[in-house]
Amino acid sequence: MAVEFVIVGGGAYGCAVAYHLAAAGASVQVLEAERIADGASGGPGKRGVRANRRDLRELPLMREANDLWPQLAEQLGAPTGYQRTGGVSLIEREVVGVSGGLVSAQAHAAAQTAFGVPTEVWDQERVRSAFPGISSEVRAALHVPLDGVASQAETTAAYAAAARRLGATITEGAPVAEVRSRSAGAAAISASGEQFTASRAVLLAANSGVAELAQTAGSSLPLWTIYPQVLFLTSSEPAQVPLLTGHDHRALSVKILQDGLIMLSGGWRGRRNPETGRGELDPTAVTGNIEQLTTVFPELGELTLVEADASRPESVAVDQVPLIGALTDHVYAAAGWSGHGWALLPAASKHIAHLLLHGERTAELAPLSLARIPTLGGRDA
Repeated sequence: MAVEFVIVGGGAYGCAVAYHLAAAGASVQVLEAERIADGASGGPGKRGVRANRRDLRELPLMREANDLWPQLAEQLGAPTGYQRTGGVSLIEREVVGVSGGLVSAQAHAAAQTAFGVPTEVWDQERVRSAFPGISSEVRAALHVPLDGVASQAETTAAYAAAARRLGATITEGAPVAEVRSRSAGAAAISASGEQFTASRAVLLAANSGVAELAQTAGSSLPLWTIYPQVLFLTSSEPAQVPLLTGHDHRALSVKILQDGLIMLSGGWRGRRNPETGRGELDPTAVTGNIEQLTTVFPELGELTLVEADASRPESVAVDQVPLIGALTDHVYAAAGWSGHGWALLPAASKHIAHLLLHGERTAELAPLSLARIPTLGGRDA
């Protein structure tokens, strides 16, 4: 028997959209190739709930997400690990190019504030007050008090459990090989040949798997796959990094977890192992990431690498802004999160569900539409 909606991918977005659809009374089948939160939506540590230095097209959704995150655990009936820590983007020097440096700080702060993301510029004295061990080369920062962190694994599990309670079916170990659009509805065909028919729509939300599945539906999406690197370290001196911390020109993102463990990322990437088909660490990227940390925070002392991972693939869109919309009348895609779609989750998933239910984009979702790239060959809603 057909359901109304089939969602391919049991990560954060697949489970969250399933929750909203089920809450609206729709019948939903989620197909996950491996296990819930097995890919980019899982793993140790926490992800940044960051509005600071985000693409302006995403800020309407981010403003809404900032209102939703604090109540999300209560809404879902399970922990999300959310903490509103505040966040900064450190400014160290004028950079090559046109968008960074102290010269642009006031403009960035004003634009973000106008979009509903209060932002202020900290001078060097204020930065050193908050970060006593920071390099004297850091001259300023953009501060967003509403930024924070949340657990990707806990939040995804919470959405999955809530969706199931509302009647959604989530099937693990069910990889999808093909998607077919029909005159009435669509179908996802599993690797074993089983057909899962949707009377209304199929949503491709399998992150790095979306591009290949979209091709089976006759569309080519400008996406590629990366393997983001994340490191966990201890320091011989207490880590005085109280806020979610990014950097204006360095590939650096720092979070301090509850046990004082330093979670370090910032755009460094692993590499795909052609034999296993999975991501693996690149030793030069590990070294480079740690060097960036010690340059900005020289008083951390001796660092010990406790854990490192680059196995979880992420899809990247050509302009680093998510691609969300209709490929055919009954096949939709939500992908290209580009490593920063996590913070948008509570808001974006709700708007994606609205798109599936009503066939229309909300104003908040419109800037992420496939229509902004005219050669995709799909039928964006």
